[in-house]
Amino acid sequence: MRSPVHFLFAASALVLSLTSGCGQPASAPVAPPGLPVDAGPPVDGDWLVSRMGAEMENLNPYTSSDAYASAILGLVFDTLLQRDNETLELEPHLADSFEFSDDHLAYTFHLREGVTFSDGQPLTAADVKFSFDTLKNPEVDAPHLRNYYQDVTDCEVVDDYTVRFTCSKPYFRHLLMLGGFEILPKHIYGEGDFNTHPNNRNPVGSGPYAFEQWDTGQQIILTRNERYWNEEKKPRIVRRVYKLIVDNNAAFQVLLRQGIDLMDLLPEQWVNRGASGSFLTKFNRYSYYRPYYNYIGWNSQRPMFKDKRVRRAMTMLLDRESIRENIYYGLAKTISGNFFIDSPEYNADVLPWPFDREAAKALLEEAGWVDADKDGVREKDGERFSFELLITNAHPVAEQVGTLFQEELKHAGVDMSIRPLEWASFLQSVDARRFDAVMLGWSMPPDADPYQVWHSTQVEKGSNYVGFNNAEADRLIEEARTTFDKDKRVQLYHRFHEIIHEEQPYTFMFCSKVLLAVDKRFQNVTMYPLGPDTLEWWIPTALQRYH
Repeated sequence: MRSPVHFLFAASALVLSLTSGCGQPASAPVAPPGLPVDAGPPVDGDWLVSRMGAEMENLNPYTSSDAYASAILGLVFDTLLQRDNETLELEPHLADSFEFSDDHLAYTFHLREGVTFSDGQPLTAADVKFSFDTLKNPEVDAPHLRNYYQDVTDCEVVDDYTVRFTCSKPYFRHLLMLGGFEILPKHIYGEGDFNTHPNNRNPVGSGPYAFEQWDTGQQIILTRNERYWNEEKKPRIVRRVYKLIVDNNAAFQVLLRQGIDLMDLLPEQWVNRGASGSFLTKFNRYSYYRPYYNYIGWNSQRPMFKDKRVRRAMTMLLDRESIRENIYYGLAKTISGNFFIDSPEYNADVLPWPFDREAAKALLEEAGWVDADKDGVREKDGERFSFELLITNAHPVAEQVGTLFQEELKHAGVDMSIRPLEWASFLQSVDARRFDAVMLGWSMPPDADPYQVWHSTQVEKGSNYVGFNNAEADRLIEEARTTFDKDKRVQLYHRFHEIIHEEQPYTFMFCSKVLLAVDKRFQNVTMYPLGPDTLEWWIPTALQRYH
């Protein structure tokens, strides 16, 4: 149950072993299954080869904050609780039972006995306490996670297989977060600098897969954890290979040659090349909305973006409906706020700001940005309205949107340059607040809490990269955290949505469909509310490709 994570624009890093998030029912396959119904009982064997669109900085479950790493870490590490794929309710996992006090201030977990890490060492309450204490350590580079545990004051080892957490105040997500952090082996991670630990490139956990190798710039390989404690849910697929292919066209060609089994498609690929008869003989296609959105974030520490009128003008100069139709081929929903558009928390009464050139220009004039010297670029107090938009170089959609926006801004007297960076450098720049504007996205868990991204305490070292600071928004976020009545919490979030819409710290763009291609040899590909669970997949012996 990982916290919200960075998500590449237009999302090319699906977390398919889903343990968090909140979505809507997925669509049925577009193409009929290409395998016989009588494929026989499930058998072991074969590999699942996926495309990885960018390379992560590390594979540390606490210090990493991007979705590429999350996809892998979710298979290597286990948590105390997990979500049921169908109901999304929390259920026992590493803990075989749990209870909490009526005042929501004490949570006790009883661990399963006999669980080991992939190296054979037993997993005990000492490992849980070590993991929690590490996560809480302010020296550990995990502010994006730590804010969810700020009111958890202690983790007590009751006995070898029992831990009890004590909280200073109630929080509606305590059970989710305490049951959801990855359990690390103390004997591995307990020595050395955790932030630069050598196992950041060689993770060791108790999950269904074990790390095998990382060939920089090429691939990451996991093998089935033969010591995995849950025999009933031990995966049938014995190896997971993540091939690093940055270029989308190159990746699609590898997919066509069936060198990749699983890949999310761009809208253009889905509508055109992915709809051909030859493609559909090899792959099944699935599409569904997941809790995700993309945006352009405005760094409010920059002079031109301190004024909400300017930020709103920027939004009104982005022709989102044209982009949705022509770049996304209609496979996206235009949004106005930070919650999943199909969730109760999303305020449907708040409509996206319209594309309106003249209204935007009027707002810029009102905010004091005028082209007094008639050189085509507005200025204020001697400073030209010139800024840089940071994008990742791993996705052509970002460049397409940026180029269209650049042209529109030019006509409005705003000079915008586009700076593409490779993924790791991109994240470093965002984390260090070295940007004017940035194009990014967020993936969200169920019952999302906006604290991490929007509370003012997260401006310096948290995920509030754009520097949003609003006293009423802070109060609403804090009150919602201690509100267990969901209807009341939704009301608070609806008001928060109104504030975000008015302030426009982000130009909210789209909740886009996941467009997934899966090789037809895979069986038991079930579409749950959050998408497929690849741990359930298997391949008939006659169709297995790798040995």
